[in-house]
Amino acid sequence: MSDAEVAAFLDEERTVICATIGRDGFAHLMPLWYVMRDDEVWSWTFAKSQKVRNLERDPRATLQVEAGEQYPELRGVMLKCDVTVHRETERVAELFTRYGQGGPGELEESVREMVLQQAPKRVALQFRARSRATWDHRKLAAGVY
Repeated sequence: MSDAEVAAFLDEERTVICATIGRDGFAHLMPLWYVMRDDEVWSWTFAKSQKVRNLERDPRATLQVEAGEQYPELRGVMLKCDVTVHRETERVAELFTRYGQGGPGELEESVREMVLQQAPKRVALQFRARSRATWDHRKLAAGVY
């Protein structure tokens, strides 16, 4: 996929599979909702989760976002990332706006209050891609590759 295709794909999807490295050396795979900010994947999760503990020990993760049901429809992006864990309540809370009432934007006051109550228990994860791999089987079916 081109840079523009990757940006459009990541902007339209919502769920990423995040692989961190567990204490035992095995990959720890978990789904996360995410938002794109300046070409970076950002997410929020519980501060005490295993993936956060893994990232505190080793701040690297591999992300995969994929779509498609049938083989000729499959497409996706894999990113090898360095990860920064942010704990500031406002930064964590602002990530929730994409999933607010009807999508991105301002939250209703009652929802904002709930988010601000949850934010101290959560962290924001900033994924900075080192490298990426992409695939789009729709191009194979069309003979584009």
